This record gives sequence, structure tokens and C-alpha cells, in this order.
Amino acid sequence: MNETLKTDRQTLRFESDAGSSRSRWVAGGLAVAIIGWMGSGYILPSESAEPVAKSATPVKAVSVAVRQSRAQQIEQVFVAEGQALPDRDTAIRAEISGQIKEVLVAKGADLEAGQVIARFDTTTRQSDLTRAEEELNRAQREFDNAQALLNRGVSTVDRVAQAQATLAAAQAGVASAQDAIENTEIRAPFAGRLEALDINEGEIVQTASDIGRIVDNTPLSIRIQIPQQSLQDIKVGQTAEVSFITGITSTGTVSFVGTSANAETRTFTADIDVPNADGTIPAGISAQLRIPTGTLTAHFVSPAILSLDTDGTLGIKTVDDANKVTFHEVAIVRAQTDGIWISGLPEAAQIITIGQGFVNDGETVVPTIQNDDAKTDDAPAQPSVQSVSKAEAPAKGNGQIISGDADTAPAGSTQEAKQ
Repeated sequence: MNETLKTDRQTLRFESDAGSSRSRWVAGGLAVAIIGWMGSGYILPSESAEPVAKSATPVKAVSVAVRQSRAQQIEQVFVAEGQALPDRDTAIRAEISGQIKEVLVAKGADLEAGQVIARFDTTTRQSDLTRAEEELNRAQREFDNAQALLNRGVSTVDRVAQAQATLAAAQAGVASAQDAIENTEIRAPFAGRLEALDINEGEIVQTASDIGRIVDNTPLSIRIQIPQQSLQDIKVGQTAEVSFITGITSTGTVSFVGTSANAETRTFTADIDVPNADGTIPAGISAQLRIPTGTLTAHFVSPAILSLDTDGTLGIKTVDDANKVTFHEVAIVRAQTDGIWISGLPEAAQIITIGQGFVNDGETVVPTIQNDDAKTDDAPAQPSVQSVSKAEAPAKGNGQIISGDADTAPAGSTQEAKQ
């Protein structure tokens, strides 16, 4: 039975059924159609479509306002602040010791050169002079006798030489006594004002002790400090305008310029002599000096028109003859309340005053001449360019100089100019 079942069991097939092979033909046809469609691009390539160019719309030039500016020749002036120092400031010292007999002047007196200030008691000095003169007379007699005996042949040369030495010592004693009497008068070493007097009648004074102070402020000397970058502009003999804090103005001359810088401040000392024949200008007051140092060419503009290029350079934008924007690097040489002086522009320039922030170097613009009454159109009545340095110095004689801070513009000095 089992063998009969195995013989009757056969694989189920549908090949003899109607439509059983239709699916194969359909699948094969679809595959052929897809392959043919994909390969048709290689056999019959289609023409590439020309890109349609979009019509370019021209960019309209930016309108800007410009102002005609012409450079001016302005005078550079170095400005510094210092202190008025007297021409001479000296302590008066006693040359001998002794008791003050009389004081002839008072503190604050104007003295002439050699004028007597005070006198010592001369009693002891007069006695010393009398004794020295008597000794001189005795020595003179001994020398004369020794010389006479030598001439008669009864004396020796050695005795004459000894008598001559004694005579010379006596002469020196007389001279010393006379000097001591002369030194009993304390005199003014030069003409000036007696600023201090520290003695009274009857007071005992020791040799070389200070008894007063005399000051000569005719002329005055203004001491200033010059920055390193301005040293080459200051020369001996230059004229300086001096304005004192009291309101007095005068004219001075540069008398000294140092060649060795201060180790701490790196500044150089300079002195300016100011005439003060009548002594009306006191020593020690502050003063401002203005020293002309040359000329330069600069434009006067409003600080609002300054701009920066892509790398941060400060400059001004102008318009050339072809209406193209040009960026000029500039330097500020002087700042004022109504504008600034700048260098770096050509002699004549059309400066963009409105719209400079919307245009770049090389762009074409439509310039419009600005016609207004702005102060930037004209330079001030008295333009000036100045480099400023402040220096404070104590009175001459104490060996110290106190240097102040240098007031400088961004480039290291402020500038003031005169047309």
C-alpha cells in the first residue's frame, strides 16, 4: 500500500493549464521596455537646452554731497608749559665768625651789587691789624739792619735771608688782618632782591653759615621739557612767545637745549630767557610758551566726515574728476571745538560730507556740491598747529626738575597753527 502511495504521489505542475505562461511574457516585456527606455538616452541624446540669460538691471549710482576744500599753509608751533626761574638765586654766607654789630637792610630790599647788608663788630679785628702792622715794622727794621751789615761785610747772607723771611711773614699777617676787617662787612654778591635775611644785631654768626638769600630775576629763565619727537624742532636762538599765569605776556629766546634725555621721562631740558628789566614778573610762576617750528599744509574739516577703511585706517573719502570715490589716509594735526586740521589730502579735494558711509573706494557716485554756511567750509580766523608738552621745574639751585605729563594728540603731539 505504501508503495502504491509513493507511486501515485507526483509534483504538482500547471504547465498544461491555459494562461500559465502569460505572466512570464508580461514580466519579460516590461523588463525589455524599461531597459530600452533607459538606454535610449545614449543612442538618441536630446539637445541640451540653452540657459536663458536673465536681463541684467543696471545699478543706479549713489548720490553724495561733496564740499570743495583747499589746503592752507599753516605755521607749526611747539607749545609747552614750564616755570619761571630766576637768572641767579644764591645763598649769602658769612666769611668770618663774630658778632653782628648792625644790619643795614631789611628782607625784601632791592640791592645793588656790592651793597653792604650787615657789619660785624670790628674791635677784635682792628686790634689784630694793629698788632700785625707793628710786627711788620719790626721785621722791616731787622731786614734793613741785616742788609746794611752785609753791605759793610760784618753780616752773613743767611742772616739777611732769615730777616727777609720774617718780613714776608709779617706782610702776610697784615694782609690777613686787613682781609678780616674787610670781611666784617657782608655785601650783596650781585644786584637783586633780598628774599631772606636770617640775622639780627648782636647775634653770633659762625664762618660759612647762611645769613640770607638773594635772587636776581632779570632776566627770567623758563625751563621746559621737550619730548623726543619734538627735539629736532627746537633750536638755540628761536623766538618764543611767553604767557604767564598772571596774564603778562612777553617774548623770549631759546638759550639752551639739552642733549641728554632724562632717564625716567625720556624728555630733554630747554631754557628760554625772558627779559624782565623792571623785575615786575616774579620768579616761580607758571608760564606757557609757544615756539614757531615751521609750516605744513592741512585741510580744515568736520570730524563727522572721518571714516575707516576695511583695515581700520582713519581717512577721508573724496570724489575725483571721474566721479569715483577715493579713500585718503589722513592724520589729525589739531583738534578744535569747531573742526579739525588734517594732513594727507591733495591740495584741492572734493570731500564727501554726506553719504560717505554708503560708498566704497573705487565706486562711481553722483556728487552734489554742498552749498551751506557750515563752519567747516572755512578755516577759523587764526588757525594754528602746535605740539604740546607740560613741564614743571622748581627754582634754580635745588638740582631737581619735576616733569609733567605731555598733552599730545593721537600721533603723540597736539598741533596749533597760525595762518
